[in-house]
Amino acid sequence: MNDWPEGWGESQGGGDRGYGRGSASARPEGARAMPHVQRGQGGPGRSAPPRPGVPAQPSYGDGYGDQYDSGYNTGQVYGGGGGRRGGGYVPNDDDPADGYAPPRPRPNWGRRIRRTLVTLVVLLLGVSIGTYFWADSKLHRDVDLSKVIERPETGSGTNYLIVGTDSRQGMTAADKKRLHTGSAEGKRTDTMMILHTGSNGSTMISLPRDSNVTIPSYKGSASGKLYPNQGRQVKLNAAYAEDGPELLVRTVEYNTGLHIDHYAEIGFGGFAKIVDAVGGVDMDLKQGFKDKWSGADFKAGKQTLNGQQALAFVRTRHAFAASDLQRTKNQQAFLSALAHQVATPSTVMNPFKLYPTMGAGLDSLVVDKDMSLFNLGSMFWAMKGVTSGDGKSMNMPVSGSVGGNLLWDKAKVKQLVAELKNDDKVTVSGN
Repeated sequence: MNDWPEGWGESQGGGDRGYGRGSASARPEGARAMPHVQRGQGGPGRSAPPRPGVPAQPSYGDGYGDQYDSGYNTGQVYGGGGGRRGGGYVPNDDDPADGYAPPRPRPNWGRRIRRTLVTLVVLLLGVSIGTYFWADSKLHRDVDLSKVIERPETGSGTNYLIVGTDSRQGMTAADKKRLHTGSAEGKRTDTMMILHTGSNGSTMISLPRDSNVTIPSYKGSASGKLYPNQGRQVKLNAAYAEDGPELLVRTVEYNTGLHIDHYAEIGFGGFAKIVDAVGGVDMDLKQGFKDKWSGADFKAGKQTLNGQQALAFVRTRHAFAASDLQRTKNQQAFLSALAHQVATPSTVMNPFKLYPTMGAGLDSLVVDKDMSLFNLGSMFWAMKGVTSGDGKSMNMPVSGSVGGNLLWDKAKVKQLVAELKNDDKVTVSGN
């Protein structure tokens, strides 16, 4: 049975077949009768009743009348429309009125920059405050200058007494062997310097340990007992060995007439640790020398000294004719190189080098009870300035020697002290 209407399938009568695609006949295919589809009868969403012999057709809505919207009138197919973003169609579930997402607001870069700056400032303040308290806790404020009696009047500027000792405190047997320090008990001064800072620049004066001085009357730092002046003539380093920092300050003040405002001391071990923490210190030696006592073995020329080598360099005196005076010059030269190494951007801007360096220095530093981190920082920068050529460095003026002790030039020392007290430019020259 043929369900197709006339003209759609085989030809009538079952004889000749149609002339459509695949027909062997040369005759053209006749026009096909297309069924008429009536839309919209029966109301919206309802299909017209099928004709006899024709399959049911799907409904097409209400036809092509006024209710049909192709989208071309509103521009919602290829362009326009408030919901387009980047040329695409983006439905907006939050706004069913128009069916499109609102445009994203532009970022407020000014607000973002302000927030970033505030965050950085807060972070920097937090790190700075934390670093301050950490550093302050490491200072050993063990020296009480209030125990020093009969002190000279204070002058203009600030005077620091900087001391390097042969203290072996905290050193293992292996450390002592490596650093050639020996195992002597107690501690003595190997280095003594007065650093003056003021409005006319800074001056560093090295005090030879063999300087001939008088031990004045003093009060025992531990016993509180008063010891009278007996006129004893000794080497300057003997004052520290007898009663520690307080007697050393008292002896320097008595023999110079200069008021000491602050005291700073570092031992062998701490000195070597600082040098190692900064990765060594570059030196250019004019001549090589050896000293079995300090372990020094240097060749002339440029080289990088580690902690052990640096300690041997600043301690050596047996290799020189003018032993103590040459050693003080070597100490000043090395301190200059060390200060430059510590203050370089590669150290200051690198926390992995800065904090170990600060820790090594602060942990082994002994200062007076009134020394603040600000005072300590001022001392370091003044010392760096002097050793780099911005100030004056010199030895205490010497006029001769007696019994192996160096005699100070009294006239020059008096003039030097007067210039320092008045914070005048220093015109005196040393040895």
